[in-house]
Amino acid sequence: MLTCRLAYRKAVSLPETIRVKLSTEAAESISLTPVVVQELPLRELVEHMLGITGKDEARVHELLLRGTLVSGASRFRWAGWDASRDGIRGMLASFPDSEPDRPFQAARCMRVVMAGPRLRIEISREAGIRKPFLRRGSFWQILMDVGSGGNPRYDGYSYKDRADLYRVDLSLPAAAQLRSEAKLLRYTTLRERISRAALQTLTFAQTR
Repeated sequence: MLTCRLAYRKAVSLPETIRVKLSTEAAESISLTPVVVQELPLRELVEHMLGITGKDEARVHELLLRGTLVSGASRFRWAGWDASRDGIRGMLASFPDSEPDRPFQAARCMRVVMAGPRLRIEISREAGIRKPFLRRGSFWQILMDVGSGGNPRYDGYSYKDRADLYRVDLSLPAAAQLRSEAKLLRYTTLRERISRAALQTLTFAQTR
């Protein structure tokens, strides 16, 4: 009888939602954050996994069985179970794949990460477009111009960002231009960080 029950459990399709305990792990802090219990769509939980596992059926199965996942500053915990391999396979097939031949389209970019030695500055489209009063143009347009003219190379699909990534290596003149044009930004802290940053690359997140 027990064997039959186990076989039934393994054959059962994946649930649409799963009860998870969600907590935040603050960096460089030992303070405890409240634990929130919520019904999370299983697809959303698996999407968090894909940034770590890729479309690896065995690794996703292992994480679902383990019942714990750390994604960024968030920790998810749930009652692990032996999930259906066919169900996992079907769900993974429904997620996008990388498409190296997909062209770069500045109009579809929603986020840019500016990086250098021990440096990472993330700028959303909304933050980049907003500018100080009476300023012409926007820093976002400067970023798009640098990206379009910099022969961006495809860097894979990001499940975390739900976007295709494109990377541009900055020349010294291009990096200097971005530092100079940071004055177009409305936000003082962001403006100051960029104006003195040793910039080396730009990574563009482009939605489909």
